[in-house]
Parts: sequence; C-alpha cells; structure tokens
Amino acid sequence: MLLVSACLLGINCKYNGGNNYNSDIIELMTKYKLIPVCPEQLGGCATPRLPAEILDGEGQDVLEGMAKVIRKDGVDISGEFKKGAEEVLKIAQLLNVDLAILKARSPSCGAGNIYDGTFSGKLKKGNGVTAEILKSNGIKVITEEEIKTSEVFRAT
Repeated sequence: MLLVSACLLGINCKYNGGNNYNSDIIELMTKYKLIPVCPEQLGGCATPRLPAEILDGEGQDVLEGMAKVIRKDGVDISGEFKKGAEEVLKIAQLLNVDLAILKARSPSCGAGNIYDGTFSGKLKKGNGVTAEILKSNGIKVITEEEIKTSEVFRAT
C-alpha cells in the first residue's frame, strides 16, 4: 500500500479547486493499493482555498511552533496544517504504510524543496509539514517527480 496525495489521483482538492492528475501514479494502481490523502482537507481547510506557504522555516519548524503556514491574505493556518499532518500520520500507521508519494513543492506535501513563503514561485530547501511528520516517523517520502528515478519502482 502507498499513501498518495489525493490531488495526484485527479481528486479536486488542490487549493484552487482543481487537481494535479498524474498518469504515472495512476499506472501504479495496477501493482499497488493507493490510499489518497489530502492533509489540508483533513486539517479543516476548505476547497477551494487561498494558497498558503511556510514563512520563516520549513515543516519541522511549523511542527515545533517556530514557523507558520500563512495564507496569501496573511492568515495563520499552521494549526490546520499540523492537524492534517497528524491525521495523515494516523492513517499511515493504521495501515502500516512505509512509502508516501506526495505533491512536490507543497507546504503540506513537498519533500526536498518547498515554496519560500513569498508567494513568488521561488523555492527553498525543506519539507512540507506532512512530509516532515511522515519522514520523522520512519515513512519514506518521495514526490511524483521522483517516481521514474526511484529505486523502489525501478525494481518492479
């Protein structure tokens, strides 16, 4: 079983009400059971919603209360992002999932690089809140951009 950002499966849960359908991930359904999750919705955010980015840090800093997830209008939604991350972790642990494929660059799901908090499209190194909580609990996280190069999928 694989945990997957729901937007990558074509579920309209992206901040703008759309999705990030990815045919490579859909193809994985022939070999794996995919569990769709949207941490932002699980945390109580509406769809559609204003875009959000992590200000002054990354996912770990948000989890520790040292940085904030801020909507484009300046509203702090760190609590929703933390709650959503915790709910995704519960799902992963309940189902003994050890790999998650999450949406690249997202303040929730991004792994390795996330948007820098300026809403300018610039990136910074770091993980989103959900990616960080999963990684810190021993769950491997990759983005949809890594599927074709991941050793996990080259062997199958």
